[in-house]
Amino acid sequence: MDGPIWSDSVKKELDDSINKNPKRKKVTIKKDVIQIENFKFTSLKKIGITVPFFKQECTLIFEAQFSALLAHVHVTVKSENYVDVFTELTSWKNKTFPNDS
Repeated sequence: MDGPIWSDSVKKELDDSINKNPKRKKVTIKKDVIQIENFKFTSLKKIGITVPFFKQECTLIFEAQFSALLAHVHVTVKSENYVDVFTELTSWKNKTFPNDS
């Protein structure tokens, strides 16, 4: 996405907190806002939900605004109940963004 250049400090903060941190992250979805740990993503666009073959996981992919920055985000949920997670995410997407195909 075109937008402001991410500063090294923002990149480091995201890497330390989310991208390169193997610990489980808290992800909260409230209507049209997704929060991962302390990072809030708004103005959600291009939302996709996938279930890769041969993996017990589900991935939510979206573009959003993070503060004044634009982001392309992948959130992977690994769970034995990945199909249930997929169903919940699909229901949320269809209800919150009915015109998004």
